[in-house]
Formats: sequence, C-alpha cells, structure tokens
Amino acid sequence: MKILVAVKRVVDYAVKVRVRPDRTGVETANVKMSMNPFCEIAVEEALRLREAGAAAEVVAATIGPTQSTDTLRTALAMGADRAVHVLHDPDPARPLLPLAVAKILRAVALQEKPGLVILGKQAIDDDCNQTGQMLAGLLQWPQGTFASKVLLDKEKQKLTVEREVDGGIETICLDLPAVITTDLRLNQPRYATLPNIMKAKSKVIKKFTPEELSVDIRSDMEVIEVNEPPKRKAGVILSSVDELLDKLKNEARVL
Repeated sequence: MKILVAVKRVVDYAVKVRVRPDRTGVETANVKMSMNPFCEIAVEEALRLREAGAAAEVVAATIGPTQSTDTLRTALAMGADRAVHVLHDPDPARPLLPLAVAKILRAVALQEKPGLVILGKQAIDDDCNQTGQMLAGLLQWPQGTFASKVLLDKEKQKLTVEREVDGGIETICLDLPAVITTDLRLNQPRYATLPNIMKAKSKVIKKFTPEELSVDIRSDMEVIEVNEPPKRKAGVILSSVDELLDKLKNEARVL
C-alpha cells in the first residue's frame, strides 16, 4: 500500500510574525521557514505505518514556490521515499484557499492512487482546518479527523482511528482508501539524521503545475488589508476582592 502525505511550508513556529509595512500580508522575506508542525506529525505517522509493514511506500506532496523544495527535502530526510511538488507562486492578495489545495491534492491522489492520505489537521499560518475534510469530500473517501491514535489492519483493509472530541475520545473504523488528519498527541516526530539528510538530496521530486493537473486555483477571495491585533493594556495588581469587584462593575461593566 502507498501512503500520500501532504506537507506545507510555513513561518517557523518560534518566529514572531510581523505584518509587512504595506499591510498586504505577513512578512516572509528573510524569515525562517519550516515544515508545519502538524505536517511533521503526519509524516512521522506514515513512516511508522511503513515500518510496521502496513505500507510499502510513503510519498510526500506539497504546493508552493520553488523554496518549498526544502520542506520536501525535510520529509525525505525523515524517511519518505519520494515527493511531488506542485509549483505555485503565492500572491498575498489572492491566497491559495483550502478548497483549491484540496482540488490539487485530489488530482495528485488520483495520479498516485494511495491507499491512505495523511494531512496535518491544520496549518499554523492560516489555522483553517479545512483541507483534509474537503479532500475526503472530493475523493468521496471516509475521513478520520483529529486522530490521536491510528491502527491499520492490512488484511481487512480497515483503519481504526481514535479522535479527540469535546466529550473525550471517539473511536471510528474506516474502510480504505481513506483520509486522516493528525492531532498534536498522535506521535513525536523524529529528527532527520545527517546520513538521511545526505540521502534525501538524491531522492526523486516530481514537479507539476496546477495547469498540468487540470486544476483551476483561481481565488474568489481578495485580501484587502492585513493588520496586527491591537496591543493589550498593561495589567494592574489589586489589593482586595472589593477593589476587583468595583473595577469589574464600574470599569469593565461585566457585572
């Protein structure tokens, strides 16, 4: 069985995000970029399934500019067998929406014919949490979102997913092929070793454009302006409960 894993290049989680001076979007020039943390978890889970004998090949896929190749090389250094890069130069005013991403991934999935597609539940840049669900809908495959545990029965071609919900843990059983999105507690991603980083340089990365995949990615949404959130006022230390109640009643007016 083949596993397709979608990964995304984002501003590193440790970097303080800044808005561009012209307010057209987030500053990405000379900013450290890395793989989306939830995508790292997705790659790790695919590799563990392959190591357990449930899959024969792991293919990483991404959509983005030429620099996104670095993200794919990271996935390959972690252990993915090969990669697919759909080239797309981002336009801050016309961002690539989750539906367009799902359409591209659908085209890649139809081409690769995987038995399982794994994505991170969301990207830390836009926090949409929509691509996995839309992809499953377009493919008409069953889906297991927010997965915190995954068990694959290769003989029965079924996937058992434990997913985190408000009331606790929900367990569902899916027929393959299927789509799952990974939650934070699914696993701890491995670090790429130096020998694997060197090996990743010789692994195959196929390149396509959305046009070659016959996918229309035109956006119906236009970003007019991006602003930083208003700065919070400094907090104050109160000397008594009575003073707190007075401020809540007369200043905050929440009582």
